[in-house]
Formats: sequence, C-alpha cells, structure tokens
Amino acid sequence: MIKTWKTRSAKDVSYALLLTFSTGCFCWVIYGYQADAKPVMIANSFTLALNLAIFAMKFAYENGSKTVSQED
Repeated sequence: MIKTWKTRSAKDVSYALLLTFSTGCFCWVIYGYQADAKPVMIANSFTLALNLAIFAMKFAYENGSKTVSQED
C-alpha cells in the first residue's frame, strides 16, 4: 500500500487480483467470527482494509489520470 501511495500508481495489480484477494480475506473474517478466533478476524480485517485501500487508490489514480489527459 505504501508503494502505491508513494508512486501514485497501481498498474502492477489487476482488479481481478484485488477482488479475489479481498473476497478471500472477507471469507477468513467470516470464518474467524464463526470459530470465535479473534486473531484470525483481526489479522484478516487489517489485511482486507489495506487491500480495499489499494483498490480505491487504483480506481482513483486510473480515473484521475484519464481526466487530466483529456483536458490536455
């Protein structure tokens, strides 16, 4: 996430990867809740939050760069 933030680019990761990884983390959070495994829930919630942040940055940076290039 830090690299994405500093470079303002997430071109190295695809939407499919981000969606698949987020889905997996979400499933682990659900499992942790059902199994009453707080460490599993906490670790995967944190990972899911970081992954969603990268997803949001990818979306913002790609759409922001298209908007700027259209104005030129």
